[in-house]
Amino acid sequence: MSSSITWRRTRPPVCGTHGAVASAHPLATQAGFDVLRSGGNAVDAAVATAATLNVVEPYMSGVGGVGFLLLHLANGETKTLNFSGNTPAAARPELFTSATQELGPRACLIPGNVAGWFEALTVHGTKPPQHVFAQAISLAEEGFPLHPFNLKMIGLGRSLLNDVGLTIYGDVPLQLGAILRQPELAKTLSELATRGPEYFYRGELGAKIADYIQSQGGFLSHEDLSKYSPQWQTPIGVDYRGVHVKTCPPNNEGFQILQTLKLLEGSDLATLKHNSTDYIHLLTEAIKLAVADRIEWAGDPDFTAVPLDRLLSDEYISERRQLINLGRASLSEGERWRGNRKSGVIAPGIPSGLTTHMAVVDSDGNVASITQSLGSGFGSGVVVPDTGVALNNFVKWTEIDPRCPTPNLLQPGKRWASCMAPVHVFRDDGNFWFSIATPGSEGILQTTLQMLLNVVEFGADPQLAIEAARFRVWEDTRIQIEERVPAEVRAELVERGHSVESLDEFSPLVGGGQSVMVEPQSGARIAGADPRRDGYALAF
Repeated sequence: MSSSITWRRTRPPVCGTHGAVASAHPLATQAGFDVLRSGGNAVDAAVATAATLNVVEPYMSGVGGVGFLLLHLANGETKTLNFSGNTPAAARPELFTSATQELGPRACLIPGNVAGWFEALTVHGTKPPQHVFAQAISLAEEGFPLHPFNLKMIGLGRSLLNDVGLTIYGDVPLQLGAILRQPELAKTLSELATRGPEYFYRGELGAKIADYIQSQGGFLSHEDLSKYSPQWQTPIGVDYRGVHVKTCPPNNEGFQILQTLKLLEGSDLATLKHNSTDYIHLLTEAIKLAVADRIEWAGDPDFTAVPLDRLLSDEYISERRQLINLGRASLSEGERWRGNRKSGVIAPGIPSGLTTHMAVVDSDGNVASITQSLGSGFGSGVVVPDTGVALNNFVKWTEIDPRCPTPNLLQPGKRWASCMAPVHVFRDDGNFWFSIATPGSEGILQTTLQMLLNVVEFGADPQLAIEAARFRVWEDTRIQIEERVPAEVRAELVERGHSVESLDEFSPLVGGGQSVMVEPQSGARIAGADPRRDGYALAF
């Protein structure tokens, strides 16, 4: 595989003939890798990685969080598992402020990760939970040495924690190699491995969580937990330049990626050259159109219809494509609804008729890709006593202003419009090619697009696709760009009306991607992981 991307890389991709794992932390990757080497399949390894990320990235994801699984099976079937959580039954928009929707006991949706992990293992796993969770339990009990991104995130996030969380994370030295032990989390993971999801949703652990949240003035209840279940779904997808791209359906917002690809399909991106002025400008303008439609239409289809067939139709895409201004930056309302749209801002069309990620491919060709999250660093900041469980804050990602006209207005029982969007790409013969995704809130939908195009349009391997310099589009004409993009390109973008802010060479503000690939000719497994965080990949 040769690439026209010339940016330097920090490390090579990893390659093997049997399997590969990529995640945001080397110890989590190792946990999944060990499960593969012991005979487990991609689902076993993905859940082992997911559970271990709870331990080694406790601020990112875990038992109190939510997620999605995009699963391609060796028999050719592709499916998704939605465990993105629902709004507690007692929650109402008028009961929140901007502060309480982000931090504290009211900020959490019903946690879905435990249900998702065990559903995946029950239906498609081959190893018992005790085996799958063993490394996570050991690392929580015995402790693990802090890595560079651990230091940054714990340092930033622990001021948001409640007193319970501070007893765990408040005194750990912020120095490389300091040991973080989480014995209460180890006990929780051990009990889950032995007793299963009933212990969380209808048993002793769930009761402890619900009772604590209720005592603190939150809304999560015993009944909310007892009624929760994940949902198997059919992926959505589009054809793009001889490949087929699949992602999760709404309430997932992955259709923004699909729509942006279709908007770009009318242009020969490769001739524009990677991260040239023309290339970045074109992508930003297409992204702004797709963002406007995503804000207008994304939500829980159990509450509001999402017209995907029309949003992704050739006729509608052709109409929207005509609005791309090749000479001047257009105004965007930003990544989410911010009140009445200002004059001149790109509007949605009217069609007629933070998170972590991991990916695993095994020797049989099963591919499991999970994106899961607590929301912000340490989620709601609420750690439940005697459990080690930090709860998510995904109410923050809903709208609480009753004037909001979009489907993402908070309602009891509703799922949030989720930006966590794992993606699989298939070759024109129908065979799996690669999986790629990232954390990064609504920026996920832009970062994943750029990484995908790096492979499809410019021939990048997974590691180079992840490492190549990226950008992120915000409100009005604001765009953040990693400074590895040449200064002359950034200056030319300013001339076209973009408000350019330079980021560090490798900035986590544009995500932290992971990817696994099956090389089309040899069948080799190739993987890459992002140096913007503590990402590592392994293969054998």
